[in-house]
Formats: sequence, structure tokens, C-alpha cells
Amino acid sequence: MLPSLCFQRRSIAVSAPSRRKLPIGIQTFSDIIEGGYYYVDKTPQIHRLIEQGKYYFLSRPRRFGKSLLVDTLRCLFEGQERLFQGLYIHDKWDWQKQHPVIHLSFADGNLQDRSALDSHIRHQLQQHRQRLGITSPPPELISSEFSDLIRRTHEQHGQRVVVLIDEYDKPILDNLTEPEHARELRDGLRNLYSVLKEADRHLQFCLLTGVSKFSKVSLFSGLNNLNDITLDNAHATICGYTDEDIDTVFAPELPGLNRQQIRHWYNGYRWGGEAVPSVYNPFDVLLLLQKREFRPYWFETATPSFLIEVLKERGVFTPRLDRVQAKAQLLGRFDVDDMTTEGLLFQTGYLTIKKWEEPILGYHLYTLGFPNQEVETSLNELLLPALGIPDSTMQETQLGLLDVLKAHDLAALETHLKALYAGLPHDWYRNNPIAKYEGHYASVFYSHFAALGVSVTVEDASHTGKVDMTVDFDGHLYLFEFKVVEQVPKGKALQQLQEKGYADKYRGQGKPIHLIGVEFSRERRQIVAFDIAAA
Repeated sequence: MLPSLCFQRRSIAVSAPSRRKLPIGIQTFSDIIEGGYYYVDKTPQIHRLIEQGKYYFLSRPRRFGKSLLVDTLRCLFEGQERLFQGLYIHDKWDWQKQHPVIHLSFADGNLQDRSALDSHIRHQLQQHRQRLGITSPPPELISSEFSDLIRRTHEQHGQRVVVLIDEYDKPILDNLTEPEHARELRDGLRNLYSVLKEADRHLQFCLLTGVSKFSKVSLFSGLNNLNDITLDNAHATICGYTDEDIDTVFAPELPGLNRQQIRHWYNGYRWGGEAVPSVYNPFDVLLLLQKREFRPYWFETATPSFLIEVLKERGVFTPRLDRVQAKAQLLGRFDVDDMTTEGLLFQTGYLTIKKWEEPILGYHLYTLGFPNQEVETSLNELLLPALGIPDSTMQETQLGLLDVLKAHDLAALETHLKALYAGLPHDWYRNNPIAKYEGHYASVFYSHFAALGVSVTVEDASHTGKVDMTVDFDGHLYLFEFKVVEQVPKGKALQQLQEKGYADKYRGQGKPIHLIGVEFSRERRQIVAFDIAAA
């Protein structure tokens, strides 16, 4: 990452004192309520969830409040009424009825083999036996021990059991770069989860949360009664903050911050139709409100290495990442040996739903794209080494592009970009499968600009067609058209920009418009034409 270049960091003076504490990293509901922290009331969504069903699965990216949701449910079912005073659900809940809760979590640590996983599970089950007063010795098998714990808890407490499983998939995700270990851990988790369906008569409520939705065949064998609410409109905002939350709950923190810039940087995640509000990642919002500067807080916490490797191996055309189309079935297809690119990027939070089309022949079709500025900038920066730009020269390269754009020097821009392509190592072309794709040239071009944090639009449509790339920076508009000279006559790129009148839709903005035709040679691996004209 470029710590001081690619992100428009700016300190902002606080003009209004904070009235509450910011719950950064706090996932315990009682700590938030009793500690004087801000809390966004999610109990309307929780109440609806409980009223409508019994078995649920919810997928959300990391740091989206899944653990807090699970802990809130635990406190609710345990009847901790004092914590819910003043919240939506308080006068709608039967506080006389309390249910025993078994809460399993895989959020902590890195479990690298089946033995470590089994020990982790046994330790949690044993803790619950002690807490719930189950004194009989546990069975030898883990699945039998879990089943026995549920049954005996129901019998001893006289109320059905609530089972909450947080980050159910983390042991697998932590080991995806080692498929054999990942399969081993998947089998161990399947052994645990297989108990839940047969325990139905002992269960009051069940929720599993995680980042990914592993196929039911691979992980939830036999557990076909889980209701996957990941893409349900009714539950789209059960995790994350909406615009309304920001403007009401966090109103005391907003003076001195550019509200539109907050939206641009951090809003945009959507797990429902276009009428459903989009949400912010809470981690981003809370750290922004504390530190008062715009940075990629969520992205910096950790991006899985397997994600970059998959994108590199599959030769992903990065300019299209902001307009990927996929069926709902593809978004939910995820397994150790079968990960769709669309599903991987969506489930890990790097793409989100931009458009939700009505079912065609029973299939929902989604258009995916980057949720916000943070993700587009950060992911493209992380992809630059995978596109051939060495880590050792990345900062210098990015600074060079920024200087050229600030000066609006198009001759220097041509020199800079030719040097960029000349600097791609020959061995990288020979050894990297992405280089065989013609779109590689445009990918390097687009990701270089997008990683800088400037406003980039790909395939911006007008009534005459689509311009390949538009850059809006410092009061100037740059319209780029890309061609490969082995496929079209020389000069075709600029000619198309002019003949199609791509600049017409921008003239009303009153900004200088620069038309730039960029032509690549597949044989020379270089820009061989950089034709410029004013619009």
C-alpha cells in the first residue's frame, strides 16, 4: 500500500463535542449499552427475523457487525431485559421466557489442521457444559457431544435451545491457499453442523454467520432447512449503517466532515434490490469519526492473499470489475475446489450489487461493481504487482502519474505511460498467465489510474457508444480510447473518439476535454501511438 499517496488523507477539525463513545472493535452488546457507546438499534430487524422463522444463514464481509448481531441475539434470548430498555424490541418481547444459548465462534486464531479444529470445538463445548450445568460425561465423538449438549440442555432448563455460530467458515477461509488443509477443516466443520437438523425438537432458534456461503453439498450436508437471508430485501440492513443511521445516531460527530465525501468513500454496499438502502461498513465509519481523516480503514485490516492469487491466475480484466454480471446462483457457489470469480469478490466484499434485474426464467441477474472509493482504489493498488508493476517501483510510479496529472502535461503523460510499460519485466510476461489476454494492456492502464484515487469511469455510455475510459481530475476531463495495432489500422483510436462525438455529453460541464487515442502493440508490448486532440 502507498501510505501517503493514493488516498486523500486530510485532517478535519472537530467543531462539535462527542456525546458518546465510539464502539471501535467492540462486539459485546452489554459493553456497548452499559459503557455509554453509540448503538445503532438493529432490534427491528432482529424482531422480524425471529418472528418469521427459526433456522437462518447470513453472509456478510468481515468487520460488518456479524459478531455484534450474534451477541445481541444471545442477550435477547437469555432475557437480559435491562440492556434493551429504550430499544424497539423492548415492549414486544416476552421477558419472562428465557432460553439457554449455545454460542460457538471461530473468529479467533488460525486453525491449520483438523486436530486444532477439533480441540477448539471441544473446548467451547466443554465450557458450555459447565456453564449450563450439564454434569454427565461427554460422548467421545464431537458430533455426538454437540448433539448431547443440545438435548440435555433442553431437558435440564425446560426451554428449547438457541444455537448461534459466528464466523462458521473462518477455518476454511484461512487455509484456502492450502486446499488439502481447507478440505480437511471443511469436513470437520461439516461433522459439527450435521447435528443441527436432527436436533430440531430441541431448538428454538439457530443462526450461522460467515463471510462465504459454502455450498450445502460441501459443508451443510443434510442441513437443508437453513434459510439463507443474505440477499433478502427484508434483512438487507441487518448489518452495517445506513445513511439515516449516520445522520441521526452519529449526528454529534458529523460537524467538520464533508458528508458527501463520507458517502463517496464508504457507502455503497447492497444486499437487496435497488429500493433497499445501501449500507456502510461500521469499521470504516467509526474510525473516520475518531481519526477525522479519509483512509481505507477496512481494506487495511487484511485482504486475503488467495483473492489476489485467484484474480492473477484467471487473468481478470480489471476495467470490467465495476460492471460484472452474475446470476444469484453464481454468487452463492463457493467451495474449496469451485470458486467463481464473481462469487469470491462479492462474498468477500470487494464487489456489491449495483443493479437487480427481475427474474428471467426463474433467475435473478445482478450487476456488480465496486461499492465505494475505498474499495476501488485499494483493490486496484493491490492488483498492480499482479499486473507486472514491481512493489519496489510502485510508489515512484504513482507519484509520477500524480505529478503529470497536476501539471496537465499530456506529453509528459505519454512519456510516463510508455516508461510504465517498458518497465514491466520480460520474465513477468513469459511466466504470468494474465499477459496472454489482450485486455492486459487496458488493465494496467486502468488500475494505474484507479489506484491513485482519481475519478475513473470505464465504458461511459453516450447515445453514440461507449468511451473506453474517462478520467476527471482537477477540472480537466481525459477521454481515452484503446486499440491493439495488430487488429486495427493505426490512428483508429483517436479517430473513433472524434467520429463518435464521445465528448458531446461532457461539454455542458465547462471543463477542458482532452481526447487521447492509445494504441498498443502486442508484439512490442508497448504503447506505439498516443494521439491527442482537444474536443
